[in-house]
Amino acid sequence: MKNSRKYLIITIITFISGYLFFKLGYSKTSDTPFAQEILLLVFGTIATIAITAALLNKQSEAELEKEQRVKVFDIKTELYFELISFIENIIKKEKITPLDLISLEYLTHKISIIAAPEVLKEYATFVEVVKNASTDSIISPIESNELSERLSHLCYEIRYDLLIKKNKNNIN
Repeated sequence: MKNSRKYLIITIITFISGYLFFKLGYSKTSDTPFAQEILLLVFGTIATIAITAALLNKQSEAELEKEQRVKVFDIKTELYFELISFIENIIKKEKITPLDLISLEYLTHKISIIAAPEVLKEYATFVEVVKNASTDSIISPIESNELSERLSHLCYEIRYDLLIKKNKNNIN
């Protein structure tokens, strides 16, 4: 943003000084219309080049920003799917090992880097449910239902984080 303002100020100064220079040249060549036409042609060409350069600069900025958003989206998507697959594996084997808890801890660190605050809040709630279910290492049907319910809330927040940026509805 700061560079854009600098370029804008430099462009305005250049146009004003160029305009004054060409106006002086135009008034000095008032007796030769051909020279005036050449000056107007040069002035028009310079204005066209400056406008094209400004438009290309803005387009490049927009493309870079878009590429960054796509990259972040890809990283988030990959991480969220990794989390859901991990949870699926835990629920399928119906028990939580200490190694699973360590893996979950590392996933927590990864998620804390990239996730939105709402996802982190819901994820913290989900991790508490997982820790409660891991006290006896076996996941009972009730704990499995609770994990699934918390996972659905977490998935809702993930979906909102990835795709929807409009009004958020409550899924309760």
